[in-house]
Amino acid sequence: MAHREKASHLGPFKPTLILHGGAGALSRANLPSELWTRYHASLSRYLAVTRELLNSGSTALDAACHAVALLEDDVLYNCGRGSVFTERGTIEMEASVMVCSVDPGGPPAGSIKRGAAVSLIRNTRHPILLAKEVLVTADEDGGMGGTSTMHCHLSGRDVEEWGWAEKALEKKPDHWFWTQRRWEEHRRGLHQQSSYNFADLIASVDPLSEQLHQEDDGLDGVREIPSQGTVGAVCMDSWGNLAVATSTGGLTNKKAGRIGDTPTAGSGFWAESWDEDTYNNRAPFRSTQGAQPPLVTLVGRMPVLYQLVTQTSNLLGSCLSPTESDEEHQQYRAEAPAPAYTAYKSPPLLPRYDTSTQQPIRHRRHALAMSGTGNGDSFIRVNACRTVASICRLDYPSPPLAEAMRVIAGPKGELQRSAGDRWGKTGEGQGGMIGIEVIDEQEPDVECGVDSKGETKSKKKTGRVAFDFNCGGLFRAYYEVDEKTGTEEPKVMVFKEEY
Repeated sequence: MAHREKASHLGPFKPTLILHGGAGALSRANLPSELWTRYHASLSRYLAVTRELLNSGSTALDAACHAVALLEDDVLYNCGRGSVFTERGTIEMEASVMVCSVDPGGPPAGSIKRGAAVSLIRNTRHPILLAKEVLVTADEDGGMGGTSTMHCHLSGRDVEEWGWAEKALEKKPDHWFWTQRRWEEHRRGLHQQSSYNFADLIASVDPLSEQLHQEDDGLDGVREIPSQGTVGAVCMDSWGNLAVATSTGGLTNKKAGRIGDTPTAGSGFWAESWDEDTYNNRAPFRSTQGAQPPLVTLVGRMPVLYQLVTQTSNLLGSCLSPTESDEEHQQYRAEAPAPAYTAYKSPPLLPRYDTSTQQPIRHRRHALAMSGTGNGDSFIRVNACRTVASICRLDYPSPPLAEAMRVIAGPKGELQRSAGDRWGKTGEGQGGMIGIEVIDEQEPDVECGVDSKGETKSKKKTGRVAFDFNCGGLFRAYYEVDEKTGTEEPKVMVFKEEY
């Protein structure tokens, strides 16, 4: 797996990352200790390797795709070689990538928010690298910010053949992706345990096409592995660029041709950045006039909607809100909070001071990226990842990413509620999320001592990892930071508590 040429120096941010290896109805009963040991070892290894790449200057996009490519070669996970079968006994894989940056004007190229996905992939060894090529391959205009501006989602044989012929991606025959445990899971789901076994499947391959090599997967004594193994990586590099990469084989015994949340932008993956204006000592809006009409309450919490309503009302007058008098409307406009962000970074259009307090406005940049895993159709129904981002972007004041995730993916959150009375019966609504959030206050770097050459060092800016889930477990690996000492410790978890 090739990487772009590394930058000659590192940026002002301390790189970090978080990985996931699937989520679902996991318990100690279906995750024996020997199998957990295997998961722990693989996630620990991929976490460390990817962190080394980031520390040495790799971009967030390259690092995230590298991590997921490693997971795609690991039969533990439902992606790449460990993918589950459709009801027709075929394998159809999906993958996606997305990038954004806390510093849209800084290096390296590719920091503008862009995403790309591929689906119905059958013979590309690393679907994540195919999704990456769709993202970064420039169109006739040379692309934008190092990314393509033409297509966001491609599927089927044509995109695979393009990847093999023009991007030199590795092609593998069907049987390279087959694993006995996934096949047995497929047959059990169809209630056909003995009618057509794995030996029959292997025997169906043309013996002249390629010699079969059934490698030892190191799982002797383990009858089955969890099928909820969609994988993902979220990385932040030293320039404050964020990237999310996600890959899956989908649902066991899904209908052929089914498209899940992994390649659906906003559902199973998302990355976004925006500008915020903060006023010193400015408290969130609190009405002193009792209960407000529903629209007023809503726009008070969402400054973008407030801007839209007030600008439209200037044109349409009182007909916009017939239940609200002009006097009440003017009073609300006077008490409403200042916009939490602007859609475009246009300093000349922004006031330099809060007119009510004459205190200076601070401009800061907010960025986040997320990957989801679980029941994909539920993620699509609630547009899960984009909804989390919207909470962070539109609520005032902006809540931490971890809190916004809890609203959607936490216990009794929107994903769980979307299942209705099917919750706990079919797997619907189950899942989890991982992500990284970074806020750049755009203030001078804080000095923190002198290096060996006598030059002043600056404290690195940091991002925060976040995760949540509403089901039995979420395979995840990340670096836990001690808030008192600032030291990091690699963590690999599956349940809420230690295994």
